[in-house]
Order: sequence, then structure tokens, then C-alpha cells
Amino acid sequence: MVAGARLPFSRAGTDYQALVSYDLARMALAGVMTKAALAPSDVDQVVLGTVVQNVATSNVARDAALAAGVPDRVPAHTVTVACISANRAIADAALAIQAGHADTALAGGVEMLGDVPVGFEREVRRRLFESRRYKGPQDWLAFFRGLKPRQLLPQAPAIAEFTTGESMGQSADRLAARFGVTREEQDAFAFRSHQGAVAARQAGHLADEIVPVSVPPSGAVVSRDNGVREDTSLERLAKLEPAFVKPFGTVTAGNASPLTDGAAAVVLMAEERAAAEGRRPLARITGFTFVAQDPGDELLLGPAYAAPRLLARHGLTLADIDVIEIHEAFAGQVLAVLRAWGSAAFGREALGLPGAFGEVDLERVNPWGGSVSLGHPFGATGARLVTTAAHRLHVEDGRFALVTACAAGGQGHAMLLERVGA
Repeated sequence: MVAGARLPFSRAGTDYQALVSYDLARMALAGVMTKAALAPSDVDQVVLGTVVQNVATSNVARDAALAAGVPDRVPAHTVTVACISANRAIADAALAIQAGHADTALAGGVEMLGDVPVGFEREVRRRLFESRRYKGPQDWLAFFRGLKPRQLLPQAPAIAEFTTGESMGQSADRLAARFGVTREEQDAFAFRSHQGAVAARQAGHLADEIVPVSVPPSGAVVSRDNGVREDTSLERLAKLEPAFVKPFGTVTAGNASPLTDGAAAVVLMAEERAAAEGRRPLARITGFTFVAQDPGDELLLGPAYAAPRLLARHGLTLADIDVIEIHEAFAGQVLAVLRAWGSAAFGREALGLPGAFGEVDLERVNPWGGSVSLGHPFGATGARLVTTAAHRLHVEDGRFALVTACAAGGQGHAMLLERVGA
């Protein structure tokens, strides 16, 4: 990994409301190439992740790559694995380089939740499909015959599991209860996330990974994440009502990640290519894994399974890891994963270990803020996590970084980074 960059993350429907996901993706790709001093003609492959697709740009990686100046001879494809889509994109690009199919690749993701595609119920969609054969106004009169007014109302996609019908927030509430994570603990973690983001911003760490952009049509420059709450407090967080399981739930709008627009990308190179060009890479991708569990009972517990499997494969333990970046879908979900790692019962029954996977010093986890504060564009968060982890390795003089995340469908991911020359 020779460079990583992202657009400022913005709450859905705010800074980027005049744009579409393609716009954000092309700006992120152009930005990371500029940051890496990389000519578009040197790119061999582009892979981007996204979740809520715009049907006009269903392969947004290809369209954005062309707009960013990448030659039309360079293949590009889009992947979707819910909130680990960018992680999958980075893994795909790394595998292509490892297999000798590419020397240099751009990978990352994009999400535009302020402009989600809306649909109609099945009968209306069927009639719209048939309307291709209509000859005149009389046919359109027949289109509406028998339809009730409510059937013509647009339907936004639900953020819920297709297999279970349960929202992520409901699952997060049950997960927190299962591992005994209290409302107070979740609010304290959310407060820490915002405070960490504020401190990282003041120290210039966030600016190192952000590409400011001029947003048409006004030309206003966006240069910082707008979800970070400098003025939040434990008292304010405590006053928020449960968002999903009412009235007794513990997940609120304050201790969950907000709907967010954004894009992020990294530049990956074969080590020999980077050395030949005299580059100093940020980190080496040492390994990664993807896992899946029951989406009913363990929807958000992917990191609890992925990290132990990955570290065991490389002969490492949590004690060997200097930097940990965990996707904060919900504060309670992160704390539940940490509880699972520290549980001897979970280690024996779920992981097949003789005891607990290991305890984690919270100071190693997301000190620069996380998805609760910075925001969570579904398809882009994975590239932000990797970029932040790589930068932290240098700032904190560490050797190994662990990036891990949960995703819809009961899936999970973990990636191991190593600082080159450490």
C-alpha cells in the first residue's frame, strides 16, 4: 500500500446532495492518484465496493475510473459485500497483484446514501415493464386501472436483513444484551469516538488522509468530516431515546454510526514495482480473511471470528498487534466483539481455543475516532480503516496493524498490515 485517501465523510444528504456516487468515486480515485504522484496510465486495475447501487452506474468502478483519467484499456469492476465491500475490493486487487495480473491497482469504495434509488411495489413494476409496448395515451389509462393510490407511492429500500427481516440496530441491541454491554458503556464508547476524532483532527492526522473537494454547482470546498461532534457529552448522549428496540433498547442515534456519504481509495503496488520506483510504502498487506456466521444470532459478530483465524494463520496473537482498527457499526457491537475475544467460554465454544482469544487494551482501538463519529459510507469504510491503520503504524511506531469489520448477512473480515521496514 503506497497511498490512501478519502473524501471528507458527510452525513447523508448534506455536503454532497447535488452529486451521485459516481462523482464521489471519481474524486476519490483522482485524489489518491494525486497523493501518490501516480500517473493514471500506470494503473493496471481498478476495484471499488458499493452497497446501494445507482442503476445508471451499476459498475461504478469502471465509470469513475474513466472519469478520473484511467485509460480505457484498464479493466475495472465493482463488488458488494455490505459494509466490508471496500475490504473485498482491496483484497481482490491484492490477489490480482499477487497472481501477477497487475503491478499497480486502485481499490476502495463509495456510498451515496443521500440519493438512494427508490422503487415501487411488484405490480407497478410489472406494469412499467409492459409499458414498453404502449402505443398511445389510451394504453397509459389502462396502466392505472385497478391500482390503489398507495401503490403508486415510491418505496425506499429498507436497511434490514433480507433473510431475517431484522434491522441491524435490532441485532445490535440483542448482541449488546448477550454480552452484557450496558447503555452507559455504549454511550461512553461513542463519546470516546467523537473525542478521539476531535483530537486527531487537531493533530492533523485526519487531514493526512482527507482530500478536500470542490462541490458543484456552488464550488464550496469540503475539507472535513461533518459528523464529528465536538460539543457532544455523556449527558447529551444519555438523553437520547432508543432508536430500534423501544422502550428498553440501548442502541440510540448517538451510539450508532450515522448514514453517510463518502468515498475512499488506496493505491496498491507489487513490492518490486514500488522498490523500482523508489517509493516508501505505507504498509504491506500481509494477509486477510473473510468469514460468515448465522445472520440471525450473530449478524455483527464477524470480527470475533475473523481476527482469531487470521492471526493464527500468521502465528501471531493479540499481544503482537500494535494498531487495531475496528469498524464501529454500533458502539455496542465493538464492545461485544472485545468481550467475545476476552471470554474463555466464547474461545472454547465458538473458536475452538483452549481459552480466551485475548484481552485488548482499549487505547489500541480506534484512538482517532471511528465510524460512530467520522461516519460510515457503507461501501467506503473499509478503505478508510486500512488507510487510518497504515498511518497509525507510522505515527505510533508500530509493526503490525489489525483491521476488522462486520457486515450484513452475518459476514466479517480481518486484514493484517505490516509497516515496511519496521
